[in-house]
Amino acid sequence: MLSHAHEIFLEVARELSFTKAGQTLFLSQSAVSKQVKALEEYYKTGLFERLGNSVVLTSAGELLYQKLLLAKQLQHELHQEFTTLSKDFSPQVRMVIGASTTISLYIIPPVLSAYLGKFPNTQLTLKNRNSENILKALLEHEIDLGIIEGIHKVSNVTYTPLLTDEVVAVCSARNPLHREGLVAQDLRQIPVALRESGSGTLAVLEEALAARHIKLTDLRVKVRLGGTEALKNFVRVDTCLAFLPRQAVMKELASGELMEVPVRDLNLIRHFDFVQRKGTENNVPYKNFVQFARRHYSKLE
Repeated sequence: MLSHAHEIFLEVARELSFTKAGQTLFLSQSAVSKQVKALEEYYKTGLFERLGNSVVLTSAGELLYQKLLLAKQLQHELHQEFTTLSKDFSPQVRMVIGASTTISLYIIPPVLSAYLGKFPNTQLTLKNRNSENILKALLEHEIDLGIIEGIHKVSNVTYTPLLTDEVVAVCSARNPLHREGLVAQDLRQIPVALRESGSGTLAVLEEALAARHIKLTDLRVKVRLGGTEALKNFVRVDTCLAFLPRQAVMKELASGELMEVPVRDLNLIRHFDFVQRKGTENNVPYKNFVQFARRHYSKLE
C-alpha cells in the first residue's frame, strides 16, 4: 500500500504545483508541504525544486515518481485479485479523469453522480481540458483515464467508444441565416466563430469540410474562442455562425434563443471515446468506470 505521503507526492508530481495538488486532494497547501517535507527528510534529498509559484522534479524526485507509478500499478493489480477472493474487500479508490469541454459540462456529470452513489469509496477528480491536452495529460500520467472527441488516434493509447453526438451550425435568433438552407460551399462567404486549435469540435468540423475540399483557412473566421460556453455566449449576441455540439445547445435551441442552421451536405457526427494508456485497460477502477458509463448511456438510447 502506498503511504499517504507518497499519494500526496504523486499528486504534486502530476500537477507540479502544491496548491493544485491540495485542491485535488482537499488538503491545505501547508498540509501538502508538510508531507512532502517529511518524504524529503526520509530520503535525505530534495524531491522538488521551487520556482516561484511552480515546482519541478529533481532527479531524485523523478526517480521516485517513476517508481511510484509502477507501485500504483501493482497496487491496482493487488486490489483486483483481492476483490475476487473476498466480496467484502472494498478499498478506497482514487481516480483522476480528464474530459474535453463538452463531455465535462454536458455528458459526464450524471454518470459521476450515479457512479459515486454505487461506489462511495471512490474519490473522483475531473479535469476539463480540450481533447488534445487530455491526450497529452494521459501520456504524461497526469490523469488515469480520459474521454475525448474527434481527434486522430495515436498508437500507444487504447480507445473505447462511449457515445456519438452531432455538431450543429447555430446562430442568434436575430440572424436571418436561420431561415436559409446552406451547403458547405456557402460557408466561404459567412462570418464564423470557431473553437481554439486542439478542440475536438473543431477537429470534427475540419474533417467534414475537408471532405468538401474546404480548408479552415478558406472560412471568414471572425474570432476563435477557448471553450464551448465562451463560443455559445458569443454567438448569442453576435451575427456570425458557430458550430457547437448539440448536447451543449439543447436548451437554447428549445427556447429559441439560438437557431439551428442546417448545412445539407456537411456530416458533423463525432464520437466520444474513452482513452487509456496501453496496459491499464484491465485495472479494476478504470474498467469498472468505463463499463458503468457505457451502460448508463446504452440505457438512454
